[in-house]
Amino acid sequence: MLRAGAAPRIWSVTEAAGLVQGVLHDAVGPLWVAGEISNWRRVASGHCYFTLKDRQSQLRAVMWNSRAQVLFFRPDDGMEVLVQARPTVYPPRGDLQLQVEQMEPRGAGALQLAFEQLKTKLEAEGLFLPARKKPLPRFPRRIGIVTALQGAAVHDMRTVLRKRWPAASVVIRAVRVQGAGAGREIAEGIGDLNRLGDVDVMIVGRGGGSLEDLWAFNEEVVARAIAASSVPVVTGVGHEVDFTIADFVADVRAPTPTAAAALVVPDRAEVRAAVERASHGLGRGLARRVTLAWERIAELERRLGDPQRRVAALAQRVDELGERARRALVRKVEWDARELHAKARRLRQAGPAAQVARAGERLRVLGERLRFAVGVRMRHDRAALAKLAAQLDVLSPLACLARGYAIVRRGDARGGVVADAATLAPGDAVALVFAKGRARARIDATEPGGDD
Repeated sequence: MLRAGAAPRIWSVTEAAGLVQGVLHDAVGPLWVAGEISNWRRVASGHCYFTLKDRQSQLRAVMWNSRAQVLFFRPDDGMEVLVQARPTVYPPRGDLQLQVEQMEPRGAGALQLAFEQLKTKLEAEGLFLPARKKPLPRFPRRIGIVTALQGAAVHDMRTVLRKRWPAASVVIRAVRVQGAGAGREIAEGIGDLNRLGDVDVMIVGRGGGSLEDLWAFNEEVVARAIAASSVPVVTGVGHEVDFTIADFVADVRAPTPTAAAALVVPDRAEVRAAVERASHGLGRGLARRVTLAWERIAELERRLGDPQRRVAALAQRVDELGERARRALVRKVEWDARELHAKARRLRQAGPAAQVARAGERLRVLGERLRFAVGVRMRHDRAALAKLAAQLDVLSPLACLARGYAIVRRGDARGGVVADAATLAPGDAVALVFAKGRARARIDATEPGGDD
């Protein structure tokens, strides 16, 4: 119960939560907390929510996207971490939570863990495969360098390039090689040299330093810029024992910047020596060819002998062949003449005139045989026709009419033939057809027929 007197101040829940939050903010500043990550969750906005716990207690924690983006490693459940955070209260739920500003893994360093995680990721994507490595040009005309203008690395590289192959020009894209944002500058420098269009090979590197100093060459943006480069990339980062992610993605890895410069160009002394050796070899080869040619000419002269005797022998051979050809031609003409006479004789014997005469004689004989056969056939046909005419006369109705019979037709001459008197009635008109002429009649009476 409230005691009598001055009334106490009554706070709303929101005001109470805000009071607690303000007290925590003022009383407890940023502190380092060690624990194990559980329930790690990154939402679409990029903010990360998780629980930080040990064996006895746990605290909710949040890390905003702006802080999570600069992490060098990928947090996950079960990972032991050390965080710098401010304790706050989340008013809508009244939950105590840690607002994390920084995070690093406990045990292995953050940089080493980030190195291993990125290496595993890019290797799984195939960026380290030998098949995608581009060969270096044998005699580059223009060499690009992505490095810092300060320091001994760029001076050493230019000295080596000038000494070994002064014919090549060098273009330097100055970048920062360590510190925040250095990785993005290096990636932009690689892209700029690609856009120049006339760079034959590129060196990306810097001098030695600690893992932190070399870290820009372990950033993903640099690795992907090297992988996307159409110009072959040689890396020379740190000392021989230093390995970076850029070294794994590059087309060729050199142990130092100086060694990288020596890799991209030939040694002019070696090239000069090789040219001299080739020149001497070419001279010796040419001398051998000339000697062999003279020996061949001598052998041909020996085999050819005296040209005059050779020409005389050839002239005699030509005369001999000419005479043989003349005799052969005469024999050929005589043979062809005999063949022509024989064929003319056979042609006359088997020519058209003889064939026409034989055909005329055969035609005459066949004509006689045809006339005889036609006469015999006509006589035979006349006899058969006479016989058939006699038979026809016997069967012809006209013959019956000629013997006195008549044909009775109903009505007129076109009417039907009357064969039975019973079909007629008194008064019916009939036509009578005789052998010669017709007559009309009318029936007076009919009598039934009988067997006579």
